Amino acid sequence: MNLTVKPLYKTTTNPIKKNTHISIFLPNLDGGGAELVMLRLAQGLANLGLKVDLVLAKTEGAYLKKVPANVRIIDLKSKSPVILFKTFALRRYLQQQKPDILLSALDIVSAGTLAKLLAGVSTRIIMCVHTNLSQQFRDKPDVFGGKVRATLVRWFYPWADAIISVSQGVAQDLARVAELPLDNIQVIYNPVVTPEVLKQAKEAIAHPWFAAGEPPVILGVGRLVRQKDFATLVQAFALVRQRCQARLMILGDVDKREPTIKPQLENLVQQLGLEGEVAFPGFVENPYAYMAQAGVFVLSSIYEGFGNVVAEAIATGTSVVATNCESGPAEILENGKYGKLVPVGDATALADAIVTTLRNPTNSEELRQRSQAFSMDSVVAQYLKVINCLIEQKVSE
Repeated sequence: MNLTVKPLYKTTTNPIKKNTHISIFLPNLDGGGAELVMLRLAQGLANLGLKVDLVLAKTEGAYLKKVPANVRIIDLKSKSPVILFKTFALRRYLQQQKPDILLSALDIVSAGTLAKLLAGVSTRIIMCVHTNLSQQFRDKPDVFGGKVRATLVRWFYPWADAIISVSQGVAQDLARVAELPLDNIQVIYNPVVTPEVLKQAKEAIAHPWFAAGEPPVILGVGRLVRQKDFATLVQAFALVRQRCQARLMILGDVDKREPTIKPQLENLVQQLGLEGEVAFPGFVENPYAYMAQAGVFVLSSIYEGFGNVVAEAIATGTSVVATNCESGPAEILENGKYGKLVPVGDATALADAIVTTLRNPTNSEELRQRSQAFSMDSVVAQYLKVINCLIEQKVSE
């Protein structure tokens, strides 16, 4: 695997103007990794004095209260069918506001590029791809097995003025799906490490499992969806308990699109006789304090785009075990240098790696140093290069 993040856009000689208007388009602010990433990006750009709009198809989600005061929320109030309504609502917004740049994320059908064409504006569209599309189409197919969405990607993604992917793996997959040259896709890792994250990681936890003298806690974080494969983590934990004392905690919301996952996990816990040893506290405002105090952090996903929680965990100095899934974790951990990688869906291998890591944790300071590759300042600077290049192209036309 090529782990080099190749700069597609070179540093420009002109600094970005303070009156530059940047919009970030999202379906909502649900408590997922991509939403948090774009919210952090909005904050980082606004802190530089730029005018930043957070344009939401629906103004809802766990992260709404985290929107900083210097970022304006635009509610498109999309109705069903959401795809159709959000595209036309976004067209109206572009016609009225005419932002210089629109960063569009979680936008698989490319409403951003369609809205620009319908609006007839000069706004530059940057598609931000946060997931492995091939895996997502297999995991959540449309009535034609994902072929319709794949076709839309091939048709409309080339219309974007720039495409940013969050990992090399995502870029390689997108190049195949969209039939684009890999050189046309810029890789910029996610802005995971922020001063707020590092501050929150030092906060106390009231949960009794983290009291002194208690067994180590194996921690998983993510929405309770099939993609995260927490069932394999529960099965691996049952094997770990045969070899050492530990507890398992999984933080994350129930996803309204997959409401049966939590009952299935709770039934599995009962079947394995692990009641009282496994906890599902739900969404928590500060997962970083839990990461900092966990014995080991585990990502058990079938696929990822980047794997924010892996980078967050190493930023707290906590050792990580992750599946070697497409895409992201292997890049964050440099193919196993900073944490153990195991095959997807292999509970035995996952248990072995967890036990080994609990007994021989990775050096915390080395993990923290590695996490600086994913700092907000570094990532925002890379986005600014892309934005400035597009603005200069626009001015020269």
